[in-house]
Amino acid sequence: MTKVISLSDEAYTALKRIKREGESFSDVILRLVGQVKYRPLSEFAGRWAGNDIDNVFEEILRERERARSREVSI
Repeated sequence: MTKVISLSDEAYTALKRIKREGESFSDVILRLVGQVKYRPLSEFAGRWAGNDIDNVFEEILRERERARSREVSI
């Protein structure tokens, strides 16, 4: 089955640039996606390698304080 998708000009140009001779755009996408190994988030649990975790959490808290919630009327 064929599906129609929209791409930005930038995305189209990037795909076209890496497209090989005789390869369809579907082939390019499948080739690229095939190179990505799915890993569940649980594999990363407890694996922080840096020593700056306190700084990271402080920055997260500052960003949360700066963020505004938006109310939507329905």
